[in-house]
Amino acid sequence: MSDYTGVRKVGPQRYREDPGRYFEDFQIGDVYEHWPGRTVSETDNIWFTNLTMNTHPVHFDANYAAQTEFGQCLVNSTLTLSLIVGMCVSGTSQKAIANLGWEEIKIPAPVFVGDTLYAESEVLDKRESQSRPTQGIVRIRHVGKNQEGVIVMDMVRSFLIAKRGHSVVDAMIDKLQS
Repeated sequence: MSDYTGVRKVGPQRYREDPGRYFEDFQIGDVYEHWPGRTVSETDNIWFTNLTMNTHPVHFDANYAAQTEFGQCLVNSTLTLSLIVGMCVSGTSQKAIANLGWEEIKIPAPVFVGDTLYAESEVLDKRESQSRPTQGIVRIRHVGKNQEGVIVMDMVRSFLIAKRGHSVVDAMIDKLQS
């Protein structure tokens, strides 16, 4: 496990938040538990569904949804995906340059309004970039669970990330310190 602390000392008794990790901080097999969780509201679900133009009534028509096997509206699965990934960013990919791919996205259980989601990430693989010597590629499994510990989302994501001393964050911090 790395010694990541999430803060950087910038002066005597002065610290600056420094979320995310550099390529060197990732170790295969490490698992990061992300905090806090996020409770999904009806407004979240309806707004996201409308913003993405998803017209399936199971997400916003309570009468229709009551007739389905779920008996209530389902939270839009792409909202669940977005929330789980979003909860993982500050601990994993805050210093990423780009997402490179998504694979194995699975939705083993439904999410309902009022569920609270929690996320964790496991480092599956990492390698130095062959074309970008100041960067590397990290492959991570993100798992989302509800308040009962039921897995509601399981996915693998790869991203390009800076090595220590080569991120935009480093340049900005150096500029602020001068």
